[in-house]
Amino acid sequence: MSGVAPHFWAAPLRYCRWAARERPAYFWSVIIGAAGPVCLAVVPPIRRALGDEDAPPIPLTYPIPPGPRKQLTGYDDDQE
Repeated sequence: MSGVAPHFWAAPLRYCRWAARERPAYFWSVIIGAAGPVCLAVVPPIRRALGDEDAPPIPLTYPIPPGPRKQLTGYDDDQE
């Protein structure tokens, strides 16, 4: 193979083979980076098909109990 790097648009498979050997950090960074958006579209339907449901949402407020509040005694609440 010649010392000149192949151009991507001229021969993409040849360029990928060259990049995997000569510049592996860049090559695998691009592959892993491209896999992220693909996973966003593919993984949720597969999860649901396998029976994994989404967790219920976390409550943002504390539920107020029904009825009147109990009066506390014995804690010096009555400051007279």
